[in-house]
Amino acid sequence: MDHDMLMQRAMLRLRLPVAQAARSDFPVMATQPVPPSFKDLGKAANDLLGKDYPISGTNLEVKTKAPNNVVFKVAGLRDGKSGAITGDLEAKYLFPKYGLTFTPTWSTSNLVKAQFELDNKIAKGLKLDLATSVNPVTNAKNAALTATYKQPGLHTRTLVDLLRGPSFTLDAVIGHDGFLAGGDATYDVQKAAISKYNAVIGYSAPEYAITLHGLSNLSTFHASYYHKVNRDVEAGAKAIYDSKSSNKNILLEVGTRAYLDNASFIKAKINSTGILGLGYTQALRPGVKVSFGLALDTQQVGNASTDEKSGGLNAHKVGASLTFES
Repeated sequence: MDHDMLMQRAMLRLRLPVAQAARSDFPVMATQPVPPSFKDLGKAANDLLGKDYPISGTNLEVKTKAPNNVVFKVAGLRDGKSGAITGDLEAKYLFPKYGLTFTPTWSTSNLVKAQFELDNKIAKGLKLDLATSVNPVTNAKNAALTATYKQPGLHTRTLVDLLRGPSFTLDAVIGHDGFLAGGDATYDVQKAAISKYNAVIGYSAPEYAITLHGLSNLSTFHASYYHKVNRDVEAGAKAIYDSKSSNKNILLEVGTRAYLDNASFIKAKINSTGILGLGYTQALRPGVKVSFGLALDTQQVGNASTDEKSGGLNAHKVGASLTFES
């Protein structure tokens, strides 16, 4: 082996560690996740305080999937106050090859809806959604076109109400290292003016999330907090302040969820007006779930009536929900 080749190998051994060190010192740009949509900011706290409390009556939901991937859903509610029964029948047709979903719905109020969704076909991260509805009795119609665009660090949505106004609603959320900021605004074409606007800031981590909303043209403020204490316990709180309300007090609500085992959990919440909410959910078998809910006015514990005329103010409410999915 000649002298020149030995020198080249020696120089290569000297340069290699230096090159590796230079690479290790070079900052690597981490890919940002796609932030949630504007309407989903604060969702963890809202779900904790709002879901799994079936106090409005008795709910039944049945969802089945046919071999050709058509999903059928029947949902019904018997109102605990009026006794009225409402429901709707929905069918969802999936065409994965074309990125297309078609969902017709027919409700007991004689409202016929149709929704067309096209996802990730025109451009990556772009979803188009056309939602229409018509009431054959009153001839009331509605149609709205929504375009949603998602990329790392960005989530935007544009909604065009085709028959009312027309009006345009644009919202956007940007995210970086857990910090979130967003806003939305609605522009009325006939009035040639912005009819409403909202803003939000927040921070999201794997174990907790904090969100502050400025709604109703920044006249109402919502602050929410969610914390996953451990694998079995979650806690959250929400505060609401309306600057235009004659009552300047802040409405505060706190709640928690505790898993009893892999198939059941309990929830509890209470707000500053004294309304206590309790919920219990049990999975009876895979795909079958039952929930029970209770709302109790702690300031009227001795009044067992749920009738407004008798002074109960509908404060004491009970309900149940049964969900079947296959």
